[in-house]
Amino acid sequence: MDMDPSLAPDYPQLSYSILPSHETKEDGSPEPSLSLLDQLSRFKTVACEAYTRKPASYWILLVLSIGSMLVAFPASSLLSRLYFANGGESKWIISWVSVAGWPLTALFLLPSYIFLKIQPTPLTFKLTLSYIVLGFLSAADNLMYAYAYAYLPASTASLLASSSLVFSAIFGYFIVKNKIKVSTLNAIVIITAAVVLIGLDSDSDRFGNVSDSQYRLGFIWDIVGSALHGLIFALSELVFVKLLGRRSFHVVLEQQVMVSLFAFIFTTIGVIVNNDFKGMKSEAKNFKSGEASYYVVLIWSALTFQLGVLGGTAVLFLASTVLAGVINAVRVPVTSIAAVILFHDPMSGFKILSLIITFWGFGSYIYGYSSASTKVSL
Repeated sequence: MDMDPSLAPDYPQLSYSILPSHETKEDGSPEPSLSLLDQLSRFKTVACEAYTRKPASYWILLVLSIGSMLVAFPASSLLSRLYFANGGESKWIISWVSVAGWPLTALFLLPSYIFLKIQPTPLTFKLTLSYIVLGFLSAADNLMYAYAYAYLPASTASLLASSSLVFSAIFGYFIVKNKIKVSTLNAIVIITAAVVLIGLDSDSDRFGNVSDSQYRLGFIWDIVGSALHGLIFALSELVFVKLLGRRSFHVVLEQQVMVSLFAFIFTTIGVIVNNDFKGMKSEAKNFKSGEASYYVVLIWSALTFQLGVLGGTAVLFLASTVLAGVINAVRVPVTSIAAVILFHDPMSGFKILSLIITFWGFGSYIYGYSSASTKVSL
């Protein structure tokens, strides 16, 4: 629920077309369109060349990082739903847990400073102010998603959260002047249609103890939280472009740590003002799975989210922003399917159709970027 590094900017940015039918040869004559088999063959060639250029240790670390994203982020979301399903009521507590594990991420910076002698990025006034603003927005984003998981099935909440890709593209266009490719525009339309389908089928998956107004509130906060998530991505990219100007593992990790720190501070203030720390003992005693399970759920929620953050940062550094964004998108259906299996979430025809359409939208987004990347490599 906190800011995810998977859509942090990748430099340098390239401008290219994704339409193969408009390619030209060196003499200016048009190059014939490639068939699907030819495109797959070219993609396979590029993939094999990329594989041979890297040592085995690189691919092992990349696979482990991808695995941590695909396991940890869905697990964190499911644990949030488990907290509410077993009698947890505090949205502030589950928001606080999302960022309470920030010291774990900070520990991974120490070897860079101690053994590699890398100097921390100087904290200028503008950079510090940007971290404070992003931290405040992340805290608000976490709280909105907490309301979503309190009132909606985990499968529905995760599908609605996929709209963050739409808002990321829109805010990226207006704030960072990123180009919206045809594939991105197609994905925006398709994912928006998927969200509308869920809205039309709202009566089929509402829990018995959730009122109509609470369900609508969870639906609205999920969409607003996704919009805020997209804004955070765009502003984070702006920070890289205007203030940092470079991308490395420790710089991306530093940004994540600082934003999480300020989000933790703002959320802690909210928990204290709401007196939710005092209510944790009574919540634990009334937790359906037992008092020990209450604390286990909260601890693992914090650990799994930070593990996902570390995995996302590693994928971003080892591969590219596009791959990190793809894995971040894939976790949405993973969460939905896991929620159906583990929590027996209702899966109506509309929701299945929405899941398929969401896959289609992500596929359009992925194909556009992978197609462009292949042509740039060739």
